[in-house]
Amino acid sequence: MVKSGKKWSKILYIYGLHNILMINLIGTYECKIDSKGRLMLPVVLRKQLSPIIGEGFVLKRSVFSNCLEVHPMSEWNVLMSEVNKLNRFLKKNNDFIRLFTAGVKILDTDSNARLQIPKDLTTFAKISKNVVISCSVNMIEVWDKYQYEQVLKDATADFAGLAEEVMGNLEKED
Repeated sequence: MVKSGKKWSKILYIYGLHNILMINLIGTYECKIDSKGRLMLPVVLRKQLSPIIGEGFVLKRSVFSNCLEVHPMSEWNVLMSEVNKLNRFLKKNNDFIRLFTAGVKILDTDSNARLQIPKDLTTFAKISKNVVISCSVNMIEVWDKYQYEQVLKDATADFAGLAEEVMGNLEKED
């Protein structure tokens, strides 16, 4: 069963059908970034990304936190198709698009499965040597370890209330 699953993943990728698959990335990983700004993806994460890793990634500043977001190219294209629906004749929409895409970089993994994080983005996210990679459903957040621990500490104060507010009104499908 596993072998046929891998086979079908490759077939879906070759024919471009992987774009219709939902990506659900799982895990939080502690890593180190080297002096040249290279971040090696953990093996477990590489396996999850294997059907789409060849597409490349988009790296951007997070809107809400001092971290970076790594979007698989197929997920970025879905997001950009939504952004592209905005009316560009409204100033606030143009301002949003400009700010949302500021500093965006296209990345590929090198032969050692590393991502090259540009200096301007490591500065934005205050990334030092110790990094946390946190999967967030269909994208990956890259945090400075200290910053990540502080955000978790601050956010856990009323996580039960937040969970109820965000998830409490979801209707279950039959």
